Amino acid sequence: MVKVTYHVVEHDEGYAYRLGNVYSEPFPTHDEAVAAARKAAGAQQLADGDAEISWQDAEGEWHHEHADGADRPMTDVVDDVEDDR
Repeated sequence: MVKVTYHVVEHDEGYAYRLGNVYSEPFPTHDEAVAAARKAAGAQQLADGDAEISWQDAEGEWHHEHADGADRPMTDVVDDVEDDR
């Protein structure tokens, strides 16, 4: 099973959560960023309906996949700001 980890960090004169190299919008307080990260992590675990996904790669070739709506990742929130304090 895939594991997705959201990191709460200082960002853009406030706080944000980060997944990989992608940051959320900035929040004025650390507590707001932690709450938003927990909400995003929780939403990742909600089962949804199956879907057919089509996407085009860099070479222009189309790919078609079936996404099982019940196949959800495990999630975690790591507070990198707390680690720095």
